[in-house]
Amino acid sequence: MPALSRRTRNGPPTSSADHHERSRLAAQRRLDGLGVRVPGVLFADDGRRRYPVDVAVVEDVAGGTLEALMQTDPARASHALSELAAMLDVMHQQHSQHYGRVGVLERGGKASGDACEQLVLERAIEDLAEAAGRDPCIGSAAASLQVRLQELATRGAPRTQHGLIHGELGPDHVLVDASGHPVLIDIEGLMFFDVEWEHVFLQLRFGDQYSALSRPGLDPARLDLYLLAMRLSLVAGPFRLLDGDFPHRTVMQKIAEHNAKEALALLVS
Repeated sequence: MPALSRRTRNGPPTSSADHHERSRLAAQRRLDGLGVRVPGVLFADDGRRRYPVDVAVVEDVAGGTLEALMQTDPARASHALSELAAMLDVMHQQHSQHYGRVGVLERGGKASGDACEQLVLERAIEDLAEAAGRDPCIGSAAASLQVRLQELATRGAPRTQHGLIHGELGPDHVLVDASGHPVLIDIEGLMFFDVEWEHVFLQLRFGDQYSALSRPGLDPARLDLYLLAMRLSLVAGPFRLLDGDFPHRTVMQKIAEHNAKEALALLVS
């Protein structure tokens, strides 16, 4: 799960490149079958029948990102946003009793934990502990933040169905092709999960444009939990990068400081 993952931890990724490619192909097949526009696969050998590693050749989508289009051509971007909203509706209406990445579920595996909110809570507490040791303001409020996380995690009613989500969908993860249609990229994290997780991420990444993607009927308790969890992740994650040789150190420091303030503001909201 990309936004729940430890991408910002130092060291090698936990999954191999081959596993990564299989996840991407599984996601591509699922989304293409739903009519959700993604780069087409021109050739794939994920069973290693021809080559000793997983191989895929995918369509090169001509066109920039939705993020860039929102700056240069707002009217055209508005049409792409409307199409993106419809694509997300199709995805979120697909349901699974189990949560986890599509590729893992297709292979008969399952994600750890008993519920989405429990998984988010556990990782948020880890992020809180890490952030508290690095940011004095978070450290001073750590006990209150943990109580708030645990309180929110108990509010949501149990769920037996999960929606299909991208997992970390921002305007930089959407290309706009020559005909003005949105194309989802970076889809290897496609998973069944609480759609509230997707909507919190969308709200953070699309900002004022999120209104075109918002939908009624979301669980307020899950939205509150996932927002606080995401803010804490965006404090701890940049600090992890600063432990290494990440070049844009000032940017990461500002991201951590901004999200620390936003997390603390959620205690009084």
